Amino acid sequence: MTVPPLGMEWLVDAQGCAPERLREPARLMELASSVLADLALVPVAPPLVHVFPGEGGVTAMVLLSESHLTLHTFPEHGTLTLNLYSCVSRPPYPFRERLARDLGASRVDVRSFARGALP
Repeated sequence: MTVPPLGMEWLVDAQGCAPERLREPARLMELASSVLADLALVPVAPPLVHVFPGEGGVTAMVLLSESHLTLHTFPEHGTLTLNLYSCVSRPPYPFRERLARDLGASRVDVRSFARGALP
């Protein structure tokens, strides 16, 4: 039995981000909401957000009807990691430009994978 692709997953690593921006849950949730709106993805519940104490970062998850979005920030390293999975095809997204603009990222690595289809 051949299984067709069952969606697309993006793994995004952003470095050189402004540490103070990586500690702001409201800024990160605004970023997440904007990405989801741009890609017409539908949250099914409010985001879960955990803010680490002191100079720590933020971990957030948004459950989608199409799957999920997660964000993890590491201000001490100027780094954000993002994982977005959608079981519905979506066009490429300009993560590099967006994270440079919103978080000051100087380097962004975007990897995408078709899910479900095996060779």
